[in-house]
Amino acid sequence: MKGVNEDQSTVSDDDGLIAEIYEMALIDGKHENLIDPTGNKIDWLLDLRLPLLDGRVSGRLGKLIADRMRSAGYRQVTGYGFGGTAMVCAALNVEGHPPLKGGFVRPHRKPHGRQLLVEGPLDPHAPVILLDDLLNSGQTALKAISQLQGEGFHVAGYFSIFEYNWGHGREKLEQAGLWVDTLMELTISQSHSENSDSV
Repeated sequence: MKGVNEDQSTVSDDDGLIAEIYEMALIDGKHENLIDPTGNKIDWLLDLRLPLLDGRVSGRLGKLIADRMRSAGYRQVTGYGFGGTAMVCAALNVEGHPPLKGGFVRPHRKPHGRQLLVEGPLDPHAPVILLDDLLNSGQTALKAISQLQGEGFHVAGYFSIFEYNWGHGREKLEQAGLWVDTLMELTISQSHSENSDSV
């Protein structure tokens, strides 16, 4: 896509997986009517639900996530939203030792049943990593982290597939004392920076 540059300096050997995810997720505004959250037309966006819900991709991505978590010493992952949920499921399906535990953060506390905000067999006494598909401003991540902390969990870090470097989300998360890891940083030329958004 014109104006978008991929910085693969943070990517390990993934057999082209990250580039494949990027190509599957990239939606061109020439072929669809794309609108940002403020109602303005945009030229492109990344819809990561497309690759994350494709069996050709999810198993390989799950292995990459699980390997990263284990090598960094983390055993618990949780997700927020569609992308994070798919990533948690992919990572949990990867065999290895020790096995990972997973959870999901709800946008709002469930009003019935167990009335939980955080679902899953997570141990509040062990650190947890928040999985997310895309890091932009960091506002959604900080909301999920605040919810987890409010429920007594220790959030040690944040992991995403892509990071928009112009959103400054990494800075906000690191200022909050979190370990931050992303598979690929995306940059954009100045002339196109105002026409970007994500799903």
